[in-house]
Amino acid sequence: MKHLIIYAHPNETSLNHYLKTKVEQLLKDNKHEVRTRNLYELQFQPVLTLDDMGGQRKGLIAADVKLEQDHISWADSITFIYPIWWTGMPAIMKGYIDRVFSYGFAYRYDQGIQKGLLKGKSAFIINTHGKSEEEYKQIGMDKALSLTSDKGVYTYCGLDVIAHFFIDQADRAMPETINKWTFKIEKSYTKYMLTYDKTSSIT
Repeated sequence: MKHLIIYAHPNETSLNHYLKTKVEQLLKDNKHEVRTRNLYELQFQPVLTLDDMGGQRKGLIAADVKLEQDHISWADSITFIYPIWWTGMPAIMKGYIDRVFSYGFAYRYDQGIQKGLLKGKSAFIINTHGKSEEEYKQIGMDKALSLTSDKGVYTYCGLDVIAHFFIDQADRAMPETINKWTFKIEKSYTKYMLTYDKTSSIT
């Protein structure tokens, strides 16, 4: 399986970076092809410009956007790893979605009916946040985050969301908590890879 990781966190000592490394190693250990796009390391330009907007409708795509779209087209499965800041994506990840998940590539409208063009690809989302899980549940933020990202972006573009992990109190997570989350994530990937391998052998 060809697996793309889209990662956004500037700190190499962060929990996000640790989890990225764990996912990369798990996939490689299971003989999958892995590509990682570290948006901060790439210094990806996140601002959607007027030229970008005009070009999307004409099929004229900026070179940096085309490169990212080629990686997405290559992948069977995509993992998004980023923290929740101000109840949303970091600006660089939001800008990546704005520019790369463009009309005609990630979605389009056929006679007024929206169509996701990334259908057939799976997705995993790994997010960290500072609030506790209980605090988010009390104010409905857990459901809001799933709605705006999963339904508003990923499934909208046709991706099949296999799992979405919200790792709470990440700024003060104890080793045993990190180990628990790592185990849950690895278990989810392993189950998916086994299912994928069985399906591939049948087809």
